[in-house]
Amino acid sequence: MKALVEAGPDRQRDGVVRWRRIDLQRVIEERFGVVYHERHVSTLLKRLGFSYITARPRHPGQDPAVMEAFKKTSPAS
Repeated sequence: MKALVEAGPDRQRDGVVRWRRIDLQRVIEERFGVVYHERHVSTLLKRLGFSYITARPRHPGQDPAVMEAFKKTSPAS
């Protein structure tokens, strides 16, 4: 399970861009056939050494080249 969490979700297969407890609960049930309460998933993650950290949201379709062009043509604030 640790490798699954570290690898992160596959957007196409899992339908999410980051793991939430409810997503992991579903994946654990599908892959391992074990049903855990959503809160217990937190306990499992803590035992594996994980803590709650979230990255700043980033749209999956954003284009770095377009962002740079925007920065160069925008007036300084």
